[in-house]
Amino acid sequence: MGLCGALAVACGFNTSAVEPPLSVHQPGDHVRFAVIGDYGQAGPDEAAVAELVHGWKPDFVITLGDNNYPNGRATTIDENVGQYYHDFIAPYRGGYGEGSDINRFFPALGNHDWRTPNARPFLEYFSLPGNERYYELRWGPVHLFAIDSDRHEPDGRTADSEQARWLAERMSASTLPWQLVYMHHAPLSSGDHGSSPPLMWPYGRWGADAVFAGHDHHYERLEHEGVPYFVNGLGGNPHRYDLSEPLPDSVVRYREEHGAMLVEATRNGIEFQFVTVGGRQIDHRVLGQPLEQDTQAVSDSPS
Repeated sequence: MGLCGALAVACGFNTSAVEPPLSVHQPGDHVRFAVIGDYGQAGPDEAAVAELVHGWKPDFVITLGDNNYPNGRATTIDENVGQYYHDFIAPYRGGYGEGSDINRFFPALGNHDWRTPNARPFLEYFSLPGNERYYELRWGPVHLFAIDSDRHEPDGRTADSEQARWLAERMSASTLPWQLVYMHHAPLSSGDHGSSPPLMWPYGRWGADAVFAGHDHHYERLEHEGVPYFVNGLGGNPHRYDLSEPLPDSVVRYREEHGAMLVEATRNGIEFQFVTVGGRQIDHRVLGQPLEQDTQAVSDSPS
């Protein structure tokens, strides 16, 4: 562990040594939530994705990092995030309208968020569980684990790090039907950045049912050792990256239009969709028992 891992307060990190960590546990047998990645650049592309997400009326939103382009500054975070998602955030202290009565916005840190020292604007803007850099939340039948995949994470980002030990222990202790892990840097990707070897943890062996990441600005689903890995970086950054040669595990790849994922789960099944701002369903993956189709959900038109 580095100096900041041992002395988080001195290094400027939020820590449970200062106050009890927040906890999120919303009971229930059904949930639907949105997943957006690489979204935090104010403009028409982010606005279009936000409109898509709001149309789903999700219970909450998770993000796959890069919440605040270009440099994670305090002067840009409300314009890049609050302008579009303030009604999911609590407490919301920005200038774009009313916030939510409870927090329903759970971002992961990205490399652009870390460009300001200690990712301080991110940690001050959001109120998140645990140490706020990596944390867990339980909502209905899903147990979600946000990972800080950046090299600046003081508790490390390799499979033998303190952060990874926390994940393995918390997933092992989970009693909910579905365990989902999300982060910024993709463990597996055939996009421009490619795979991130330090993040190639044994997620499936530790109990994960699916893994989400961003960083590469395309959509991809890979099936690795029986676990779906999603790359979802089309949340609003205007620059969409070129694709490289597909990895052997790659099943679906797409980069033509921005979009977001909709995830819906009961205790018996979970469904993952990627939908474009134009309403096209690009991918649909089911684990367990298929859910009944919601006539108000998204288009089933083929890609």
